[in-house]
Amino acid sequence: MFRIRKFKNLLFLLFLFSCALVVLSPLFLVTKFVFLKGVTSLNWDFFTALPKPVGEAGGGMAHAILGTLYMVSIGGLIAIPLGIICGIYLSEFSKGSLASLLRYSIDMMTGVPSIVVGIFAYLIIVVPLKSFSALAGGVALAIIVLPIVTRSTEEILKLIPNHIREAGLALGLPRWKVIIYVLLKGSRSGIITGVILAISRAAGETAPLLFTAFGSMYFSANPLEPMASLPVQIYNYAISPYEDWQRQAWAGSFLLIIMVLGVNLGVRFYLNKNEVLQVFKRKKGRK
Repeated sequence: MFRIRKFKNLLFLLFLFSCALVVLSPLFLVTKFVFLKGVTSLNWDFFTALPKPVGEAGGGMAHAILGTLYMVSIGGLIAIPLGIICGIYLSEFSKGSLASLLRYSIDMMTGVPSIVVGIFAYLIIVVPLKSFSALAGGVALAIIVLPIVTRSTEEILKLIPNHIREAGLALGLPRWKVIIYVLLKGSRSGIITGVILAISRAAGETAPLLFTAFGSMYFSANPLEPMASLPVQIYNYAISPYEDWQRQAWAGSFLLIIMVLGVNLGVRFYLNKNEVLQVFKRKKGRK
């Protein structure tokens, strides 16, 4: 009987391991393919130079890299605080028609296609200003980030047992202090993970930026002017008939993947740095 249970346990672990490999294999295959296609075009000029004129080899995507960081920052500054506040409201004050309406609206926003978000931002910002702009691109990205941050914050806070809230209130703390100093602080890791996932999603969006920021061959810090971004630049280079531009499109794709993975791994390491340091200390102690 013991051997049968042990065999079933081993079989189930093997099944879980196989499922994990199936999930991870697309990531490794895509990364490997893009790496082989784009790593040869990565050089110093790619990170520091502006694009060359049509037909002239060389140049880089410095303006697109800076533009992506600029517009993602605008979107994050708008959406992250608002998303966390909405998530707190849905988790801690979930009763009432307003909370139900807000939850329904967030669920609807999650399923809206990104190109529709781009058209919406085009109508409310680009048309009144009569110009494509980085501000419009940042607002479009903020609309994409907002529902992801809200839902992740709500679900993470719901995982905290109620007796922790009750303990804080029993000590005489106001409810807002319990939320800020107990709930948010205790669930910081999960909330930051949700924020990083939302930013990673926004950083790779192309359709909204085609309708809002449009693109540019130069970089400008003015948020009311058109601005280049990596996804749009990759798209424009990929559909071009020039071989050098196509190589740079692969390099930009690889850089975008590395940026997303780097941010995720960096945040993970920062949040778990104490555990990592303890593992290294244990290994040194054994030696």
